[in-house]
Amino acid sequence: MGRFRNVTEILSDLLEHGMDSPEPFYKLLPEFTCSERSVDDSKDTNMHSKISGEESVMLKTGAKRSKAALQIITIDSDEEEFGDQASFQPLQDVLSDKKSSIFLKALAGSDEGLVDATNIKKYSGMHAHTDDDFDFTKENKQTNLVAEKAIKKDKGTYIGVEDNLTDEEDQQIYYNDDDLGDIWQEMTFAMEACKDTSENSSPAENLADDEEDCKHSVIFNDEIGEVCRICGVVEKKIESIIEYQYAKRTSTRTYKYEDRSWDEEASDILPGVVRFAGHDFVEAEIFVHPRHSKIMKPHQLEGFKFLARNLLNDNPSGCILAHAPGSGKTFMIISFIQTLMAKYPSARPLVVLPKGILQTWKKEFLLWQIEDISLLDFYSVNANSRSQQLEVLKQWVEKRSILFLGYVQFSALVSNPNTNKTTAACQKILLELPSLLIMDEGHTPRNENTDQLAALKSIQTPRKVVLSGTFYQNHVEEVFNILNLVRPRFLRMEACKGPKRRILSIIETTKKGDLLKKSDHEFYEMVEESLLKDGDLNRKALIIQCLREMTSKVLHYYKGDSLDELPGLVDFTVFLNLSPRQKREVVELKKIGGRFKISSEGGSIYVHPQLKGILKNTGKKKRVDQVNIDKVLNKLDINEGVKAKFYLNLLHLCESNGEKLIVFSQYLPPMKFLERLTVKVKGWTPGKQIFTITGDLENNVRELNTELFNNSSDSRVFFGSIKACSEGISLVGASRIIILDIHLNPSVTRQAIGRAFRPGQVKKVYTYRLVATGTLEEEDHSTSFKKESIPKLWFEWNEACRAEDFQMEKVDVTDCGDAFLETPKLHEDVVSLYRR
Repeated sequence: MGRFRNVTEILSDLLEHGMDSPEPFYKLLPEFTCSERSVDDSKDTNMHSKISGEESVMLKTGAKRSKAALQIITIDSDEEEFGDQASFQPLQDVLSDKKSSIFLKALAGSDEGLVDATNIKKYSGMHAHTDDDFDFTKENKQTNLVAEKAIKKDKGTYIGVEDNLTDEEDQQIYYNDDDLGDIWQEMTFAMEACKDTSENSSPAENLADDEEDCKHSVIFNDEIGEVCRICGVVEKKIESIIEYQYAKRTSTRTYKYEDRSWDEEASDILPGVVRFAGHDFVEAEIFVHPRHSKIMKPHQLEGFKFLARNLLNDNPSGCILAHAPGSGKTFMIISFIQTLMAKYPSARPLVVLPKGILQTWKKEFLLWQIEDISLLDFYSVNANSRSQQLEVLKQWVEKRSILFLGYVQFSALVSNPNTNKTTAACQKILLELPSLLIMDEGHTPRNENTDQLAALKSIQTPRKVVLSGTFYQNHVEEVFNILNLVRPRFLRMEACKGPKRRILSIIETTKKGDLLKKSDHEFYEMVEESLLKDGDLNRKALIIQCLREMTSKVLHYYKGDSLDELPGLVDFTVFLNLSPRQKREVVELKKIGGRFKISSEGGSIYVHPQLKGILKNTGKKKRVDQVNIDKVLNKLDINEGVKAKFYLNLLHLCESNGEKLIVFSQYLPPMKFLERLTVKVKGWTPGKQIFTITGDLENNVRELNTELFNNSSDSRVFFGSIKACSEGISLVGASRIIILDIHLNPSVTRQAIGRAFRPGQVKKVYTYRLVATGTLEEEDHSTSFKKESIPKLWFEWNEACRAEDFQMEKVDVTDCGDAFLETPKLHEDVVSLYRR
């Protein structure tokens, strides 16, 4: 209770006040006055524990009662056991030692007593009685029954007495009593007053009341919060506590930025003097909030500590979290941001990310937030002009909030050479105000000569965090570009010089000159060539060990062991034999087309040769005409297109087995062709059984299509642009995936597969990467697979690995473990089958 007073004190005061009621009767019967109480009663401790049977009360005969007292047990509200902590108060402190026959008759239900039996029942419900407090003779059995209702034979237990009266009747008797009615009314008021009145009174008033009666001793309870161990008052609820109690560290060093003055033009329109947030972070240890720590997995807790080590020390610096898709990076970084902002309210985080996943981030923040933090962006308020964007940035400056920007939008704003006041003010805020920069899908700005990478480098905070599910993309140089983003001049750091020297000495080269004087670009090329082409696994291992030594303190890698809890992933590469007509079209295409044309047009021809005619009738800037496709479908021979045939057969099997199918491609014409083919063959409707996401769809439409596909029982097939769907969406409703063409960047394909193989998936996922034999696709697949082996070597290699672990496994299509592929109808065009 504790809001007002200690319960024991309340009861004591009420009893003392209540005994004023019998005073008129004591005056009428002076022989029962309190002055005649024996002082010896209070001195004889045995009288509190033993009552002789011979000294029992004789109700009708008026026999003298023993001096032994009724025991009133009062227990402090925060004690769990009675034991020795129970406080015993003798009844003679309340009533006289000489027993009144009138009072005793009241216990037997007589009308002559001070109180009636009902009041005795209520009175006895407030206290506990001992076994020997009352004893009755055989000739008073009826009286004994009444007393038994008032007294429970359970020594030392707090009890109440039940009766058969209704609540209204009970309440009427309760308040109509002339003698003790005031006691019960005051008791009711006291009990009501002890309830939580936080809604009707201010916290300051409650705190003042508490301090009058309790010297609070606050302890931390991870279920409740900060609570007084004496009276139970909750000083601070767990929902509002962002960190555990911990001993302060001795270090008081502070990281400082160099002072930079505002441009005169920009300062004229900014809201007062802007205090750069987070530039005075004191080195301190922070902890995961209890609500988050209970559900965080070990790799997430390690990642949280890794962030704290890099960002909160005497010399803060950037770092990289390279965790597999679907492993919970967003949740972990959201938890860290909230903890940081609770520790440093002046912090102003900036999150730069692909525009398509902005809403996903906001939903995650709302799901995991501990306290209300404003989430600002330009899109939700339609801030298209520089003046509108400046207003959003002013809000970010003035109040505790987080700002979200897309990569393209951020680089366009920062790199804009326009020097008007509004643009200059926007640029200055974005470059100098952020105290923490988060870059989701941080591999996006990986090309050195792009505006995106240059803009991100110009942000002045050293606290830069890159999040990536597929850190290695195409080339080794791209990895070091990102390392230079979070740690400027990475290879020039003292910790990198030794490993770099050893790598150069390991690599065989015919180039003469000092190895250490080679340019960074030459170093990147030599490492990549060695990892791709060197057949000596031991030599590769030595290079990998040096690379890991370089990046051990800046990069935290997690390959996704938590995904092992899912039903499983089976990743097939299916080499298909083209039809005779397709082979003729490929020969003609090689004669007249360059590599890009062969890849783009070939991707359509490998699906079905009829697509060649459709592409010719489509303008360069126009989308594929649905009408032209429908005309072609009227006279289509499905057997002429090997990939279209594979798709249609797999779709029939998925439908019969109650599974959903995803089709990914990097080209729009094949997806549109298969969509219209499905409508013609199955009679299905787009938006009901068929769903599509391409790069030109608005975010709200993408979210709607994704939700309907996952949750609708009618949905069957999903067509997605492999780039548009490679980030930020969940397609766990499907368990079969077709990759129509080969992307030269293997991480794009891996990200796309991660849309279905992620937490929430309840079925085993089967992936079919379709490759047309005898075409340029075979070469592209080989190049892509070699690139895919580099991150495996770099991040996952260990001494137990063998060369076979980095190769595909060839399997028999009739005994591959996939019931679908083992059907003759599906594998009749399969030349060979490999499993990753």
